[in-house]
Amino acid sequence: MLLDGVNHIAIISNDVGKLGEFYRKVFDAQVGPTRNHGPGETMTNIRIGPGTELNVFVIDGNAEARRQTPMWGRGRIDHLGLAAASRPAFETIRNRLIASGAGDGRINDFGSVLSMFFRDPDGLEGEVVIPKE
Repeated sequence: MLLDGVNHIAIISNDVGKLGEFYRKVFDAQVGPTRNHGPGETMTNIRIGPGTELNVFVIDGNAEARRQTPMWGRGRIDHLGLAAASRPAFETIRNRLIASGAGDGRINDFGSVLSMFFRDPDGLEGEVVIPKE
């Protein structure tokens, strides 16, 4: 393979402060400063893993972050799949998602991986996975 994973995912948010705080509290993410990215637009980098970031844009007048539909009806990118660093990390994330009200804690067995779903403050669906031991 010529690639080594995902560098960043660019998303649109309604409230980067609230979104950054969620990823910091649940995933121990590092939230960078917010910078201007053009007229009526800002960008904030949220480091979610070694070499992986969410590039979060807030754009005046853009309503895309409010548009939510059922799974497989959300557009070209349906949800984020995040890899837990370890089984203890998976359990810590699970507990934090439940405590924050972002997930119900249900663990899905998808054969080779265990998975749990969540919704971030903008309503974007995410999934945390860990290989089965």
